[in-house]
Amino acid sequence: MRDRISPRIIQRLRTLEWPTLGLLLLCYALWLLGVTYAAALWLPLGMLCVTLAAALHSSLTHEMLHGHPFRSRFWNALLVFPALSLVVPYLRFKDTHLAHHRDSILTDPYDDPESNYLDPKVWATLPNWRKRLARVNNTLAGRMVLGPAIGTWAFLASDLEALKDGNRRVWLGWLLHIPAVAMVFWLWAVLSPMPLWAFLTASYAALSILKIRTFLEHQAHEQARGRTVIIEDRGPLALIFLNNNLHVVHHMHAAVPWYRLPVLYRKNRARYLSRNEGYRYRSYAEIFRRYFWRAKDPVPHPLWPKP
Repeated sequence: MRDRISPRIIQRLRTLEWPTLGLLLLCYALWLLGVTYAAALWLPLGMLCVTLAAALHSSLTHEMLHGHPFRSRFWNALLVFPALSLVVPYLRFKDTHLAHHRDSILTDPYDDPESNYLDPKVWATLPNWRKRLARVNNTLAGRMVLGPAIGTWAFLASDLEALKDGNRRVWLGWLLHIPAVAMVFWLWAVLSPMPLWAFLTASYAALSILKIRTFLEHQAHEQARGRTVIIEDRGPLALIFLNNNLHVVHHMHAAVPWYRLPVLYRKNRARYLSRNEGYRYRSYAEIFRRYFWRAKDPVPHPLWPKP
């Protein structure tokens, strides 16, 4: 049988990123288990499955937009077409995230689409209630509880302006997102005994988990090389985030699949820590201890020109 298969096909099968494909299948299986059998057995168990699957799906989506597991952008996008995280269109995630990967603009309040800093001039004009809300959102507890709502609102407000201006790329992203979300709600409506409030709560909790990853991925630093973190965690959060906690390794090797990042880091640890000026944490447990109730950074960019 092997002799009948083209050597080219055999080579392609060998080079496929099987860990990514296998984990994607497990992700969809976990979500389906959560909305069906697990929810019928015990609602909190079903919600937990949906939360973990939606968070993992977002990390897998991040892999796909970086060109994994196939060379084809179409097939990569199709693999994560069902929008399990509900709120962010794939194409918009792709465009904003790839723009963020220009290290020279990291943390820039204007040019970095994923920056959590504000221009001090803008900060000075905000009403006190907005400042208090932003300060709470700058603690890990606030980022997990309020962050998904604040981040989604800011993202939607920005995209609404782009839609009003007739930005065709943004229109395309949202038009493709409609059937991606509709598919998820159709599956929930047809298959699931889970009430809507529980399904939406689980989906929100998935965004909360993702906020743990993005909480301190980048810091204000005069040198672009010193802005990206290393978190030497090998626990369940590292798996959900697909080793993106080794963030400087990912930024330096964005084309490397998630399951090869730990090996790269172990072999070149001193190099990466020198590269990012020692911006490192031992684990997510350390981050929770230090920043759950306390802000790591100010909201106004500390290195930006003062008003």
